[in-house]
Amino acid sequence: MIRRNLQEAKTSTVNAQKLLKKIGLGKEDYPFWKQVGKALLCTYTLCGLAWLYNETSPLGWWTLKPKPKEEKELAHLYERRQFPYPGDQEAMEEFIAKGGMVGTTIGPKGVIELDKDSINYQAELQKKKFEQEANKLWIRMRNEVVAELQEKGFDVE
Repeated sequence: MIRRNLQEAKTSTVNAQKLLKKIGLGKEDYPFWKQVGKALLCTYTLCGLAWLYNETSPLGWWTLKPKPKEEKELAHLYERRQFPYPGDQEAMEEFIAKGGMVGTTIGPKGVIELDKDSINYQAELQKKKFEQEANKLWIRMRNEVVAELQEKGFDVE
């Protein structure tokens, strides 16, 4: 039999290298993609650290989370206050007479109230607000009834 010159079989790695070179992933492109990979690694590391710091921030008030509406409404309760020097009796008495700092456990008379905490304080604020609204509504309804009776000719005060 006569031998024919057969072509060498192309291996799949050669074809794969050609394909990768066509789409920009050849051997000469390795340094570029290595640099891109390092940049992505650094970026994701910084984002992860910012996320972790946001969750466990020692500053508390300086987080990346937006504040809910209720917290914004109560922000005035936590404003920075000027406390009197403890040795100044007159200033301390004036400070305590004004009610001290809103939300503290020291009452207006300077007695420590052990049963007050932030949950009870919030409930108390809500209760006061509810009472005010109820009183406004009651006064408005009473005034309407008085006005109607006066229109009908009754003498009501």
